[in-house]
Amino acid sequence: MSDEQIHTLNIAGKDYALDSLSDEAKAEIQNLRFAETEIQCLSAKLAMAQTARNAYLQALMAVLPQD
Repeated sequence: MSDEQIHTLNIAGKDYALDSLSDEAKAEIQNLRFAETEIQCLSAKLAMAQTARNAYLQALMAVLPQD
């Protein structure tokens, strides 16, 4: 048995050997990976902004006149 690992990609339930894909397909995989990384980054920024908004709201409520 060979020590080489065959790297595969599963898309829509079908496995594809990365080495057998065209350069165009490999470029699209890179684009997809970039987009997924950007989505993760933006999701983290959104979570941070929502947390900050909640903290600002709590600070505002603390300084508003009470009835």
